[in-house]
Amino acid sequence: MNIKLKKILSQLKVLRSLKARIFIIVFLIGIIPSIILTYGILENYEDRAVSVRTSDVQNQLNIIANHLITYNYLTDTSSEVISAELEQISNLYDGRIMVINSGLKVIKDTYGTSEGRTVITESVIKCMKEGTGGSNYDAEYGYIEITTPIIETAAADAAVGNGATENKEKKKDVVLGVMLTNVSTESINVTLDILSRRALLLAILMLVAIFAIALLLSHVLMKPFERVAKAISEVKEGYKDEPISVPDYLETEHIVDAFNELQNRMKVVDTSRQEFVANVSHELKTPITSVKVLADSLLAQGDNVPAELYREFMVDIAEEIEREDKIINDLLSMVKMDRTVATMNVTVVDVNALTELILKRLRPIARKRDIEVVFESKRAVTAEADEVKLTLIITNLVENAIKYNREQGWVKVVLDADHQFFTLEIEDSGIGIPEASLEHIYERFYRVDKSHSREIGGTGLGLAITRNAILMHRGSIKASSVEGEGTTFSVKIPLSYVNA
Repeated sequence: MNIKLKKILSQLKVLRSLKARIFIIVFLIGIIPSIILTYGILENYEDRAVSVRTSDVQNQLNIIANHLITYNYLTDTSSEVISAELEQISNLYDGRIMVINSGLKVIKDTYGTSEGRTVITESVIKCMKEGTGGSNYDAEYGYIEITTPIIETAAADAAVGNGATENKEKKKDVVLGVMLTNVSTESINVTLDILSRRALLLAILMLVAIFAIALLLSHVLMKPFERVAKAISEVKEGYKDEPISVPDYLETEHIVDAFNELQNRMKVVDTSRQEFVANVSHELKTPITSVKVLADSLLAQGDNVPAELYREFMVDIAEEIEREDKIINDLLSMVKMDRTVATMNVTVVDVNALTELILKRLRPIARKRDIEVVFESKRAVTAEADEVKLTLIITNLVENAIKYNREQGWVKVVLDADHQFFTLEIEDSGIGIPEASLEHIYERFYRVDKSHSREIGGTGLGLAITRNAILMHRGSIKASSVEGEGTTFSVKIPLSYVNA
């Protein structure tokens, strides 16, 4: 049972192939019109042949009907001329003719079996009553039934004028009888059989030809996609130096362009990863190297180390250890935010109160450098956010504004909102950022002024972590700066958190 099921699933899998679908579509497009056309031609031939046969017989029967009136055959059937004509028509079309009088009795039957009998059929009665002929084709038994009225034209009187009568000849048709004729369609059927056999042979040849064409087209049309698949599979062994190109179709060109773009991005990511590892190694190694140098210096002094020098070295060692700890904590924070499974503990946050609390904690640091921190709230803001990550965003941006500021400078924090987003602007009077560096400030370990950053304890990870936290809130961050005058960071975050 399992083997059969696997076989069925395998067959269904083949149908999912684009190559198989192209083959099926081309094959059906070719064969269905052929079948319809063949069937239509045969049907049209049969209808046309029956129509022509009926018309020919009807014309000759109309002539005989006139002769029946001329020879008064309905009252005297002894006319050999009429009998010969009836037999001739009957033999010519391999049929049968019955002459029926107004009393619905058969007065002449070319088969000689029904003379004297009464014929009551719908077609005969209708022809007798309306004086019009008709025909009916019976394809099952292979004959055409034709009814022909035997009409005599008589004279009648008509009254004209005001009360005066005048004899005037006026024609009036009188139905005296009906000719009921059955005509064989055997010759039509024989021709139709011959045509059917030829059509079948032609259909088989077309079927084979269409099958071959569909197979060839499906193979040719799929060639570019196979080249794309082959080129992509080669990437498994390593990045190709040159981008792949398959310009046969717009579709393959779009696929290749997207793949080349992805490959370039992967190269950038790989380069970035290597740089990141190198930077992490360098950043972690530097404090350890400093601690080792300081420790070795103390050991080299022996037991006679002055207390002041010992204290100075230990303070330096503690600062390096604290710097190492900050780098590790920042790395851990960034790794947590990089994870796709990073969780968001979303609650309703009073952004005004949270910002005031953060600024209250940071103002003592600002006072040490005589920097004024101002908070301007344009309206009350309540948002759905992760309070911890939002605290991290505001803290990092305000800390940077304080760290990279001038003595007796200022930091201004402006909070505003509309019906969809709330915005935070952190503006400072600091040293500013060169225009060429603005697009790199969110990169990990990137520092505009490495010497100054090291002097104030920067790790180059703060803005990368901040940007990740903002993106997790489906928000955005922009920076504008004038070197030597100050920098402004604009943060925009939705009031309602949408979980993607």
